Amino acid sequence: MTTHDDRTTYAGDTRPSDGQEWGPPSAAPPASGQPRPRRPWRGRPEDPGWVRPALLGLLLATALLYLCNLSASGYANSFYSAAVQAGSQSWKAFFFGSLDAGNAITVDKPPAALWPMALAVRVFGLSSWSILAPEVLMGVATVAVVYAAVRRRFSPAAGLIAGAVLALTPVAALMFRFNNPDALLALLMSVACYLVVRALEDGRTRWLVWAGVAIGFAFLAKTLQAFLILPPLALVHGFCAPVRLKKRLGQLALATLAIVVAGGWWVAVVELWPASSRPYIGGSQNNSFLELTFGYNGLGRLNGEETGSVGGGGGGMGGAGGGQWGETGWDRMFNSEIGGQISWLLPAALILLVGGLIATRRAGRTDVARASFLVWGGSLLMTTAVFSYMAGIFHQYYTVALAPCLAAVIGMGAATLWERRERAWASLALAVAATATAAWGYVLLNRTPDYLPWLKWLVLVGGLSAALGLVFVGRLGRRNALGVAGLAVVAALAAPTAYTLSTVREGHSGSIVTAGPAGASMMGGPGGGGGRGGGRGGGGFPGGANAPGQGQGRGGPGGGGFPGGAPGGNQQGNGTPGTGQNGRTAPNGGTGEGGPMGGGGGGGGMGGLLNGAQVGSEAKKLLETDADRYTWVAAAIGSQNAASYQLGTGDPVMAIGGFNGTDPSPTLAQFKEYVADGRIHYFIGGGMGGGMGGDSGASSQITSWVEANFKEVTAGSATFYDLTRPTDGS
Repeated sequence: MTTHDDRTTYAGDTRPSDGQEWGPPSAAPPASGQPRPRRPWRGRPEDPGWVRPALLGLLLATALLYLCNLSASGYANSFYSAAVQAGSQSWKAFFFGSLDAGNAITVDKPPAALWPMALAVRVFGLSSWSILAPEVLMGVATVAVVYAAVRRRFSPAAGLIAGAVLALTPVAALMFRFNNPDALLALLMSVACYLVVRALEDGRTRWLVWAGVAIGFAFLAKTLQAFLILPPLALVHGFCAPVRLKKRLGQLALATLAIVVAGGWWVAVVELWPASSRPYIGGSQNNSFLELTFGYNGLGRLNGEETGSVGGGGGGMGGAGGGQWGETGWDRMFNSEIGGQISWLLPAALILLVGGLIATRRAGRTDVARASFLVWGGSLLMTTAVFSYMAGIFHQYYTVALAPCLAAVIGMGAATLWERRERAWASLALAVAATATAAWGYVLLNRTPDYLPWLKWLVLVGGLSAALGLVFVGRLGRRNALGVAGLAVVAALAAPTAYTLSTVREGHSGSIVTAGPAGASMMGGPGGGGGRGGGRGGGGFPGGANAPGQGQGRGGPGGGGFPGGAPGGNQQGNGTPGTGQNGRTAPNGGTGEGGPMGGGGGGGGMGGLLNGAQVGSEAKKLLETDADRYTWVAAAIGSQNAASYQLGTGDPVMAIGGFNGTDPSPTLAQFKEYVADGRIHYFIGGGMGGGMGGDSGASSQITSWVEANFKEVTAGSATFYDLTRPTDGS
């Protein structure tokens, strides 16, 4: 046994020094020098027999829950699925994250999140399961990481509570079954927090360096969002690590270097690669990944000035403190757009965070329990603050980044106060947390009064009853106390569990998706409706344009739904997976009917900004004819539209203008050169027209040139232009 600062160490384990319970009270450390017995099924030797089976049961239940009905989402976000397909066909497309195997343009993110899916498709072939199953595995891994981080310093029950809270958070159930980059981002940020906690235990440099590696790879998943947790992690380690200040600063410097190397190697290769022989960097205006990182995906997300975006925050249009992406402010995580996604236990987490810090206030500088609260709680507060006030593009599903931090704080705080339940302040704090959870759950459920109307009363009555019992829990016997605790947990998780089950039951597709039942999340900017991807009910792109495969959005300025009057508002969509208008199969597994900016391209025509098109059998046959003779079987305005045809045919389709149709790639001169060289067969007409770039944009110029110079071909109700048949006969 050795002593260091405020920690007492037994054969490699760090135990609390202030009387906290850690493991069963009867557990005793082995004598110095004696080997620990190996019991893989039981886990730690001091753990009760139920701990390891309970953990394995939690992970198995999470996997089964997230795998349930997985194929209902089809290809989910066809934008990323097309890039996955391209990466499975071309290693160059794999490395760059190209949207097509011809390597015309990349997605508007780094490619790390695409790599696991692309490898799965290479092994198992292209299908909904091969794309989405890796995301499910990331979800299970994140639950395991959060459990491990909490369990290291607190009780097994604390880890299990944290893991269950994470698994049953609605937005987590959504995004760990979807193919956006957020799943990998949440996993890697959780790993980084875990590794920082390890570094705080023994002061070893390697743990902090590995945390830097995790953050670096998270940057390659979703750029600067990965850095939101860096300030609290650095500050906590700089103050609490059990080594001298000089060494702490050196460790932070090495971790920073690890971030630069782990995240910068790919950036360096892309920036040094000759632009003429690599794909255009989607989302940028100057074919630069650095510009994309610090502009459209960086500062632009904070101030709303995203060059090339369809609309940012700014001020005024969305009401006080708001913009086209919803109102900003301290209560953003609780409003009608976001609340049902993440905030069910957020009030309780804040209360338990304060309680945990009070409980550890007298601990020494290096106390790992307090440092754990600061790591996870600081990450929660920092990310919440940024999300609450960012004026640029913001979607509800971004909040999955909060879920691991929230779950960890809940588990740690509940366990810490439970161990001190005989103290009046601790039992009262538990009671206040239970009361806040019950009241807020009632409010959230009451926002959708037709959804399980009895549940809100069950949550309210059950939660308040548990809160009353928690006031006196220190005076109750063990059996009664555990009964009260069980009632509190059930009442707290009942509502988010219901929303999670509703999320799992329905498929989700398109670019904007939300968790929970139909109508539970109202999204939109000025005049905007709101809604869910691929499910029943409301849509809602900023200004009211319909989100993919879903219902109504109310029009914004300009009348038609999209800012400026583009059609798409007040159009009804249905999210029936697999089939579309006129009985055609939608390549992304979910369809919608509506205007070009709304719920989907009708009858095999062009899709919208946020969703894919419906590819009919006649259109597919047309594009597949002589496909091997061309680099791209077709070109289309906007990535979602191009992705749908690419997924439907299996052949590369060029996305003109990238995701929004506003990227200057290709230019009219470049497109003419491709056509002259016989590299593109068809141009897909209709729908978004020239994209969002205006008449002077490259997309509009290309559209006008094609329509004026090439013969129109109809396949079903879709319109194409044969780029091998000029109208002048030349």
